[in-house]
Amino acid sequence: MIQIYNTLSKSKEEFKTVSGTNKVGMYLCGPTVYKPSHIGHMVGPVIFDTVKRYLVYNGYDVRFIINITDVDDKLINESNARGISMAALAAEMTEDYQANIRALNVKTVSDFPRATEHIKNMIPFIQRLIDRGYAYPAEGDVYFDVAKFPEYGKLSHRTLEQMQGEGGSMASQKRNAADFALWKAAKPGEPSWESPWGPGRPGWHIECSVMCHEMLGDTFEIHGGGLDLMFPHHENEIAQSECCTGKPYVKYWMHNGLMQASSEIGKVGGRKTRAAEPEEGDLASQEGGKISKSKGAAAFKDMLKEFTGENIRFFVLSTHYRRPIDYSKERIQQIGAGMEAFYRFFKRFQRVTGESFYSLPYAKNRVDGDNFASSLQGDFLKGIVESRARCLASMDDDFNTGGMIGELFEMLKRLNKFVDENKLEETKDAALAKQLEAGARIFRELAAILGVFEEEIKQEEGEDSNLVNDLMNLLIELRKNAKKAKDFATADAIRNQLNALGITLEDRPGGVTEWSRN
Repeated sequence: MIQIYNTLSKSKEEFKTVSGTNKVGMYLCGPTVYKPSHIGHMVGPVIFDTVKRYLVYNGYDVRFIINITDVDDKLINESNARGISMAALAAEMTEDYQANIRALNVKTVSDFPRATEHIKNMIPFIQRLIDRGYAYPAEGDVYFDVAKFPEYGKLSHRTLEQMQGEGGSMASQKRNAADFALWKAAKPGEPSWESPWGPGRPGWHIECSVMCHEMLGDTFEIHGGGLDLMFPHHENEIAQSECCTGKPYVKYWMHNGLMQASSEIGKVGGRKTRAAEPEEGDLASQEGGKISKSKGAAAFKDMLKEFTGENIRFFVLSTHYRRPIDYSKERIQQIGAGMEAFYRFFKRFQRVTGESFYSLPYAKNRVDGDNFASSLQGDFLKGIVESRARCLASMDDDFNTGGMIGELFEMLKRLNKFVDENKLEETKDAALAKQLEAGARIFRELAAILGVFEEEIKQEEGEDSNLVNDLMNLLIELRKNAKKAKDFATADAIRNQLNALGITLEDRPGGVTEWSRN
């Protein structure tokens, strides 16, 4: 049984689809594409890509949508500053965003609808709200009247008095300070679309409601987004959608914690942004340290020059999705160093079995995985099966990827211990190697749920990498000669100093020494 923490009820609930079938609709608020994406934009896609993977693994048919906001004040201002059209800017930044999430192995997204493609359907949606008395025109704008929706504030658990409206300069046109724009009258020189209220463009909140209504129906299963979107964006989505359709909008609201500037760094964009460790679900403290474009966050494509996409994905998933993620390059490096233990095992597995870990067949769904696990015999494989059960229990409990990753490290210890105790690198015992292969197949099944270790990471080739390989071979040869001459002090010094530089030497049977980065 999968349980999801629902922000709406502030509790964990058993996951059940709206229709009672295996069909699931899932929507994640995507970026406003006016500048290159940064690491904060990568959190949601990685998390909800993993959520979809796990739901599909459990037999659900999931339509996963990430929207693209390609009309907005920020887009208009940036396109004017660069002297290009808003459409050209949006296309450029959308490609940047999609290239970056591809690098993180986010590949389960069904659709990337763009706001401008759906304006024709936003206009009748807004008109229906006017006709039903929930919205009102005002000098070319249209506002939602929050006082007409008694449940306004039910997601963020705020009263109307605690809420502030958007667009302070338009306050005189509003009936209530918390009323929000559904349609904005065009200003001179801005892109605009014709409407019954005059030329203009949609407000931000209406975009998501209309795209969800069109693509997922009146009521769907999961709506995701960062904790900072809970109010006003998601609160406003609920109000306009439920008033338009008369039906519940979303069954489960999932909000992920924000990417925080680490206490090791403490600054984003040149100023201190956080004083204390933020708590799960604590929006006020998390927003203080939130990484954003306005605080000078670096372009994500530049990070990919320093770290692999798999390293960054593993970093994001190492924290439970509802908690803030403590960001620093040092932390990503630490995660990457831990991952090297997995890569070393994959090489070890190939030495023992003659097969690539990455080519192993594995169960693509829970039923097949359970059947395979139940067929395994022996104490070693029983331990692996029990470890698998703990991994799945973590995922069943509100998609606890951090808990699952911790258990994968424990499984790795079991696999390596089995190789060591049976001296498999030396004996190559075929029967025992088959047991190791069965354990590795289960590991691969679980890694696929997280979207990691699916393909071998190719080492970059070029003058620098060739030089590094040549230098390492030279040092390994010097160490080997020192050991032959019984100069163990020199041999140990080479090994220890390389380790201090983040390089591990592993001596293998037959006098072979391999090296890897920590």
